[in-house]
Amino acid sequence: MATWEDVARIALGLPETTEGTSYGSPAWTVKGKKFTWERPLRKADIAALGDAAPEGAVLAVRVPDAGVKESLVATDPDVYFTTPHFDGYPIILVQLDRIPVPELEELLVEAWLDQAPKRLAEEYLGETH
Repeated sequence: MATWEDVARIALGLPETTEGTSYGSPAWTVKGKKFTWERPLRKADIAALGDAAPEGAVLAVRVPDAGVKESLVATDPDVYFTTPHFDGYPIILVQLDRIPVPELEELLVEAWLDQAPKRLAEEYLGETH
């Protein structure tokens, strides 16, 4: 299963990605656009999730749209979830200790592609395919 080291390695392996912080937690951006970040659960999140609130590390990841978000949560609720805080936003929460590294890599590449400038994304796709 994935670790923070995996997140950093995968994210920083993508072109023009920088590591910084968001609200004091690690975050990764491409050309100033955040595509993934550590997202500790807040009291309101825990209250909303109740017994379903995970105890491990939580990664927030940008997804293309609400349909993708809903599909991920429906397909694998042991890994993916959301909270009312993210209602209406194309952001999925991931239980880091439950996602296999190859799946994490696919998720982060898609998030990066969604946030990267079109030219940069096309260059990346041209090099990798």
